[in-house]
Amino acid sequence: ERAIRARVAAELPEHGVVGEEYGTERAGAPVRWFVDPIDGTHNFMRGVPIFATLLAAEADGELVLGMMSAPALGERWWAARGLGAWARGRDGERRTRVSGVAAIEDAQILYASGRADARSGLMPGFGKLLEAVWRDRGFGDFWGYALVAEGAAEAMIETGLNPYDIAAPLVIVEEAGGRVTDVEGRRGIELGSFVATNGLLHEEVRRRLRGG
Repeated sequence: ERAIRARVAAELPEHGVVGEEYGTERAGAPVRWFVDPIDGTHNFMRGVPIFATLLAAEADGELVLGMMSAPALGERWWAARGLGAWARGRDGERRTRVSGVAAIEDAQILYASGRADARSGLMPGFGKLLEAVWRDRGFGDFWGYALVAEGAAEAMIETGLNPYDIAAPLVIVEEAGGRVTDVEGRRGIELGSFVATNGLLHEEVRRRLRGG
């Protein structure tokens, strides 16, 4: 995070920065950068290779750029408004698109912490949703959003995020053809819950999470 802040200050001094470790600088700037230096800190601490640096840019209140870089996996995902979502790994560069799965019984649903999601009170239908789908797994942090953007899963569900946690994944999932809102259907990065889907199943997943 210090390195990114120094780079922004040197090359884009009029831009603001919002980071996990060092807070907010130039909060009112028309362009702001969101920085999460290690998303998946506890994975990093325990030797689990699912961790990444997240970087996103917001211009005039709209997120326009997102990047998730996972060095231990050798993978990086990025997207820019109107330019689609892309990834690069050991096999080269590829365009990423969400899946075409349209039936809940065929869906793979991911979540960060089932216990936290259930206890949040924001998703009373969480347990019943998992009973209805084909498969569920707890692939947390950035990784769940990457899998939705790649078409390997249909939804990623999470609560308790900060803006720097969700800013980059939001751009990448949307540019891959998906949707990201909270359980109530609101779009933003300062909400209590987040539901990222392939778009086709978005309203049904939200309805079921709310207990409908």
